Amino acid sequence: MPTTTDPKFPTSQDLVSQIRFDTGKGMVWMHEQRMLLIHSSVFLTLRNELITTIGSERTRGLLMRLGFHSGWRDAELARKIRPELSTANAFAAGPQLAMIKGLVNVSPVHMDFDLEEGSFYGEFLWDNAFEADLQLANSGATDHAVCWFLTGYASGFTTFYMGRKVLFREVDCQAKGDEQCRIIGRPADEWEDPYELDRILQPDALAEELISLQSQLSELQAHQRDNYDKADLAINSVGHAPKFKEAWNLLQKAAANNVSVLLQGETGVGKEVFARSLHLNSARAEKPFVAVNCACIPPDLIESELFGVEKGAFTGAHSSRPGKFERASGGTLFLDEVVELSPRAQASLLRALQEGEVERVGGTDTLTVDVRLVIATNEDLEEAVAQGKFRADLFYRLNIYPVYIPALRERKEDIPLLVTHFLKKFQTQYQKKIPGVSDKAQQALMAYNWPGNIRELENMLERGVILTENNQLIDLEALCPALENPEGPNSEVDSGGHLQTSSKQCFSNPDPACEAMLDKGFKFDDFEKRLIHTAMFKADGNVSKAARLLGLTRAQLAYRLEKFESSEQ
Repeated sequence: MPTTTDPKFPTSQDLVSQIRFDTGKGMVWMHEQRMLLIHSSVFLTLRNELITTIGSERTRGLLMRLGFHSGWRDAELARKIRPELSTANAFAAGPQLAMIKGLVNVSPVHMDFDLEEGSFYGEFLWDNAFEADLQLANSGATDHAVCWFLTGYASGFTTFYMGRKVLFREVDCQAKGDEQCRIIGRPADEWEDPYELDRILQPDALAEELISLQSQLSELQAHQRDNYDKADLAINSVGHAPKFKEAWNLLQKAAANNVSVLLQGETGVGKEVFARSLHLNSARAEKPFVAVNCACIPPDLIESELFGVEKGAFTGAHSSRPGKFERASGGTLFLDEVVELSPRAQASLLRALQEGEVERVGGTDTLTVDVRLVIATNEDLEEAVAQGKFRADLFYRLNIYPVYIPALRERKEDIPLLVTHFLKKFQTQYQKKIPGVSDKAQQALMAYNWPGNIRELENMLERGVILTENNQLIDLEALCPALENPEGPNSEVDSGGHLQTSSKQCFSNPDPACEAMLDKGFKFDDFEKRLIHTAMFKADGNVSKAARLLGLTRAQLAYRLEKFESSEQ
């Protein structure tokens, strides 16, 4: 039978009694659900930033979704506290909880419902709706209703209660000059647009669109870089070191054919530069070069990103879109961090390699692609296969032509060439003339271990150019405060590797404790790390205090800590 509520709600004492403040643990509870007390102005800040970033319509949908889920959770809570949720008085818990939370003052106008038939009509008046009050207090009146979270809340609570989709709409709003906010709720299929609630509740396709835009930007940047002179592009990866020459010669031989290439090496060695150089020295140079970092794409989007997606394949796929394989057809596709691919994506990649065919996500047509594939990883793929993270058949297919790019510490004779290249680049970028680096700085660059490889060298020289005055050499402190001469300021090394000391130095009395450590297979890097960790422990994690204990500057210690962290990754 239809039921009409009396405008007067039952007492809310049973709901209020569920609130408990556990100040000792910094928690607020309502029954078994943790709650938060925050300033309402925080909501306004979030709302305004969302509107600026993603627009008004998207913000409305997002806030309505948040409200819907909040109302749904409160309906679950009401069912636990008031088991007779099928009665009209139990339904009153929704407006009561909204008032208890300080969201709005609710006055029922009319409500008819029949749970068996699924019919529902509800009309309520709102006073002191927090969204309307925030709008009026901070930005003044507007020409549209603004209580998006609250409208979603009413829809979520009622949908749970009725067991069918119910949509509330705000027909009057104090923020646009009406005397009170007024909402009307009906089953979603009884409104003019029966699919509005479905659209509101669907996750936003913003992430998908952002990745698509990012892909387009990457391709534009790639196209721009492809217009550079080959020698200018490759200078970051040329040198005289034997290991480098071996890798470069292998690359040049691969450029003459279509073999897939597996680039291996540590982070920062320049794998993408190698891949781009391979492309520009091949017959595919006039075709696209497309680069993808597989670690930067969410696992649930990687397949659509690589192989494309058909309209309607999943929520948010509002249009068909080609994948990276299609966009790179005729050219080169560079996949970095390939070990991060999902198992399904690995299977699709294997088929693309073997058959030259791909299928878009949600599609049925087989697309033929002509792509030179260049794969890169800084992990051991054989180890990944042993751990079950990577398909063995895909590994054997990719391992046809492996090229190992040496770390910078394995090709230190190339450092002067790289320094010259980067100085030229940053002088142009920062409109400075820097003739070079000081001898002391050059010696430190050659002695350093370079855990971050070429990328670390590039960043270090950029810092040096920024801190150095025009027409001055970059000194050691500007390059990096912690990049010290490991042999000491008064020493020199002869051609045989022996330390030639000054007259002030004396090594006739070795320290017994140090001598004992050296007899036990001592490693200086390990000892330095243990000493620094001990100092950090004694200083309770305070870098400045630990630096004083060690006799270092804060910058010197911070650099060493960063170096340890990067070497452990």
